[in-house]
Parts: sequence; structure tokens; C-alpha cells
Amino acid sequence: MEYTKEMKNRLRRIEGQIRGVLRMLEEEKDCKDVITQLSASRTAIDRTIGLIVGTNLEQCLREQMEKGDNTNTDFVKEAVQLLVKSR
Repeated sequence: MEYTKEMKNRLRRIEGQIRGVLRMLEEEKDCKDVITQLSASRTAIDRTIGLIVGTNLEQCLREQMEKGDNTNTDFVKEAVQLLVKSR
């Protein structure tokens, strides 16, 4: 699978968010603020997982259709399992 610039940029932003949370811990910021930032990071990770799984599924389905194979249930099942596992 080819990972896009958008995917990499999302992960770089998440990396920055996590660094910010560490800095907040070191500065002993309020618990509510730390949890808010951690929740935002988790949401960003979840969305990135969805983007990667969705893009991969789309690519796999396109390849199968180009080959003339219309039995796509295995790819869909695998994608759903990946999403469920990520939660």
C-alpha cells in the first residue's frame, strides 16, 4: 500500500499533540486540560486509522475488479476486523 502525504502529515500532527501533552505533564497543568488533549489525540489517531483502512480497502477492491474478480467479501471483512481491533 502506498501511504499518502496526507496520512504522514496527520501522524506528524499527532506526534506534535503527544509532545504537547508530555510538556503539559512536565509543567503540571490541570488534569482536565491534559485529558482534553489526550482525547483529541485519540480522536486524531482513530480518524487516521479509518483513513488508512479505507484507502487500503479501496485499493484492494479496485485491484480485484481490474482482475475481474467480484468476490470482495474477504477484503471487506478484513477491513472491518481492523477497525474493530483498533477500538
